[in-house]
Amino acid sequence: MLLQGFAAQMIRTGLRTVYGYLVIYSGLLVFGLMCLIWSAVAALLSYLLSEERGRVLGRWVTSFGFRCYLWFLAATGAFRFDLRALDALREAGPLIIAPNHPSLLDAVMVVSRLPNAVCMMKSDLINNPIYGASARLAGYIRNDDLIGWVTLAVEDLGTGSQLLLFPEGTRTTRAPINRLKGGAALVSKRSGIPIQTVFIETPSPFLSKGWPLHRIPPLPVCYRVRLGGRFLPKDNLRETIAEMEASFASELGCRVGSDAAAGDTLPQLQNRLDEL
Repeated sequence: MLLQGFAAQMIRTGLRTVYGYLVIYSGLLVFGLMCLIWSAVAALLSYLLSEERGRVLGRWVTSFGFRCYLWFLAATGAFRFDLRALDALREAGPLIIAPNHPSLLDAVMVVSRLPNAVCMMKSDLINNPIYGASARLAGYIRNDDLIGWVTLAVEDLGTGSQLLLFPEGTRTTRAPINRLKGGAALVSKRSGIPIQTVFIETPSPFLSKGWPLHRIPPLPVCYRVRLGGRFLPKDNLRETIAEMEASFASELGCRVGSDAAAGDTLPQLQNRLDEL
């Protein structure tokens, strides 16, 4: 009986692992195909539509596509998403949306609920054949130049858009949150638009920094999004960052170091304000 129970347990574990591989890799395949097909269409539309109409359509299709992708993942039973809190921001007007960044799915989750969100992207992603044309059609912003992306972000917010900007600057490496960078505070100061913090909670390390794609996490992988505080623009960047850090620390259950939150970037941001 003991051996039979052990064998049954091994079989169940093996089946769960096989199912996990099937869901993860089929999901990646579906996502890649969706992005590739839409990018091909977007490349054509960029020649047919005005910049403004292309931006509106590009962001709406991207948001809808991400929502369909998350629905697919949830339908497998291997993922669970509670993103309803983001719906309150859809008609809230221009905001700087500032979530923590535990996984690669974070931008997908936020954009899936906010069809007028503009994302910050690395240049190699905007130049990527799978994502590039659709990102350019949607008017997403390259983040490779400080002066350039801040200026473009301020201009885009002025048209009524919502800017998705991860204040950690990268995925979390010091759980549960890295020290915050100064970009969100700087854009808020220059645009006069408040920062809306967002808390993404998950007990799973899936797709965190350094997570290998061949590794299958315990299933189901669960995500929950909550809204945090809204921070009004301030001239003092350090004060804004300190207040945001205190909020993230309180809500995510960590204690952030008391030294300069933005590391070497904050003095640079402070010194270059006049150039902007």
